[in-house]
Amino acid sequence: MNHAVRLTIKGKVQGVGYRAWFSERAKDASLCGWVRNRRDGAVEAVIFGEKETLSAFVKSCWVGPVMARVDNITDEVYSGPISPDFEILPTT
Repeated sequence: MNHAVRLTIKGKVQGVGYRAWFSERAKDASLCGWVRNRRDGAVEAVIFGEKETLSAFVKSCWVGPVMARVDNITDEVYSGPISPDFEILPTT
């Protein structure tokens, strides 16, 4: 069964390739959704896929690319529109 979650990832996650890293791994895991930087310094993402895949993916987000430092990840159920692909969106 498929689920969708919204993630807010905080730490040193901008200017270190986090969105590109996130997008590549989401595509590799066959997840749909999007990722973007926020003006407050966080990275926000919506991911959609099988529950087990999402769980494993969120755990991997704590690592991120080499230069990143993840201090906190919050997740919540998401019920909005989902892109059939995975996109990197502009900063909001």
